[in-house]
Amino acid sequence: MGYTSLVLELETAAAEPFADAMLEAGALSVSVEDPLAGTPSEVPLYDEPDWNSEGRPPQWSRSRLLILVHEADPSRVAAMLQEAGRAAGLASVPPYGVEHIAEEDWVRKTQSQFGPIFISERLWIVPSWHQAPDTSAINISLDPGMAFGTGSHPTTKMCLRWLEAHIKGTEIVLDYGCGSGILAIAAARLGASRVVGVDIEPGALVAARENAVRNGVMAEFLDASEPLHIEADMMVANILSNPLKALAPALAGHMRHGGRIALAGILVPQAEEVAAAYRPWFNMKPGEQEDGWICLLGERRAQ
Repeated sequence: MGYTSLVLELETAAAEPFADAMLEAGALSVSVEDPLAGTPSEVPLYDEPDWNSEGRPPQWSRSRLLILVHEADPSRVAAMLQEAGRAAGLASVPPYGVEHIAEEDWVRKTQSQFGPIFISERLWIVPSWHQAPDTSAINISLDPGMAFGTGSHPTTKMCLRWLEAHIKGTEIVLDYGCGSGILAIAAARLGASRVVGVDIEPGALVAARENAVRNGVMAEFLDASEPLHIEADMMVANILSNPLKALAPALAGHMRHGGRIALAGILVPQAEEVAAAYRPWFNMKPGEQEDGWICLLGERRAQ
């Protein structure tokens, strides 16, 4: 069975009720985006919203809805839209575009977008459905599942290169915000004596543990709410700038004096604010930059 994609625009205040009503009516998915995306009038919204003076995040005045349904019969699609419009309190359903999408093997198509990723002459990230291109290198076999961390993002690559350059063996490594476990597993494969990963997402911890088994490494993966008893020699935290700033005291408390930290998920203009949050405990300096992202490096001072 194929699918039908519907595209329409609504006032933003009506977008969420209409989206919920479409899901109730049988839609498979609904996504909401800025109809002016790609134009000078685009209003970007990020994971770290810029709250306004009234304590609310910015919004688009109008929203574009992309709705995926199984139904192909035009009359039944129209009936779904009318039902959702009534449930959302709309006087009428606005004009909408229709595109028919043929059935495909979506798993195979998605997997085809991710090939082996070269990190260095010594290190590759290899999706679990691919063969290793260089069997003499350290190949991290990875299935990210629902977690962040395929190895393709610049922040992940910078952290991997930092680990590869600095792990000499016997280090205790903490990966805070471990996602798929990619950095923790790489640290273990590179020779760290103990590796601990921490994340707030249960799905990430499941993926990380499965990836550790897939790579034959010993690594602990803990929920962020669990007690963490570790004094790390090295730490990587590839998250976002606001959480990194808030976590500075806690992360400093898990580092031994002289230990080294690499912080990523930071855009270049955000670097100074993040570095300032860590300076009470660390000697901070800028590290590698790639595609507008920066990796900050620090060494834990004796207090």
